[in-house]
Amino acid sequence: MQLHRNILSLALAAGILGLASCNKGGGDFAKTKTGIEYKIFKNDGGTKYSAREIGPDGDATYKDRLGKILALDVEYRSYKDSVLFNSRKQQGIPMRIELQDLKVKGGLEEALSMLQPGDSGVFRFNVDTIFAKSFRQPVPPFMKPAAGKDGKPSTEPVYMTMFVKAQKLQTREEAQADQQKMMMEQQQKMAAHAEEQLKKDDVILQDYVKKNNLTMQKDASGVYYMVTKPGTGPKPKAGQTVSVLYKGSLLDGKVFDSSEKMGNKPIDFPIGVGQVIPGWDKAIPLLAKGSKATLLIPSSLAYGQRGAGADIPADAPLRFDVELVDVK
Repeated sequence: MQLHRNILSLALAAGILGLASCNKGGGDFAKTKTGIEYKIFKNDGGTKYSAREIGPDGDATYKDRLGKILALDVEYRSYKDSVLFNSRKQQGIPMRIELQDLKVKGGLEEALSMLQPGDSGVFRFNVDTIFAKSFRQPVPPFMKPAAGKDGKPSTEPVYMTMFVKAQKLQTREEAQADQQKMMMEQQQKMAAHAEEQLKKDDVILQDYVKKNNLTMQKDASGVYYMVTKPGTGPKPKAGQTVSVLYKGSLLDGKVFDSSEKMGNKPIDFPIGVGQVIPGWDKAIPLLAKGSKATLLIPSSLAYGQRGAGADIPADAPLRFDVELVDVK
């Protein structure tokens, strides 16, 4: 359901996220005893890298890093080489993990144990293995090729690739302080961007309203709305649960989500607690129960500069055609 703000990605299920640029070249993959294919490059200064040799039993220095926090950036790619997750773009700050004893080998944990601060790594995993060992869940259908013309699934092994830049090693206290500082800086940058983008979006939305001959009102937040069928019931208040049918589209008309795709079942959510995009928390209380309306949401009150998945680009104002079915 794309309206929910906290959409869990594949990488989130692993609990290990993030990416800066990685050196992706450098010959054939080496292979661990547990089946992980890898290329690891140590930083020789500046932009110079060279291959790091790893012993058959892993990095002997890993024991010295146990209990420390590793700051890192990661990107996951599917067997089709499409990006599943890029923390640099989607998180904005490095992720941090605590390095612990390897209870299970052959997964993400073992791969990261091979990296020293400053290293860049490329790891390739069999998806059946990585989902069993690290994600501890079945492989989702989109991670495997579709069945052939005979209806039978491919028997060829399918891989997922992880690109990693290991940045620095920290104590828990250092990592917490560093992360808080970076998060504050990131929030300030995002707020400044949102304020500037809101002005740009308003010009775009006004042009959209004019071109489509719409008669719309604008609330103080910047949301435009037009009631197409008035309701006779009460307007929802903060904390009340509402049921809403909807169709969401880009301003070019491309539909990215709808109740129709969910069997025409309304979405239920409480007003004003952040379970949906801010534009909905602002706009839905403007409607009486039973109303149908068209909403135009600025990107800063939708999915912002990060967008959402492959369907909603960064800084995209959105249109929603909604019906407020119930107020509880």
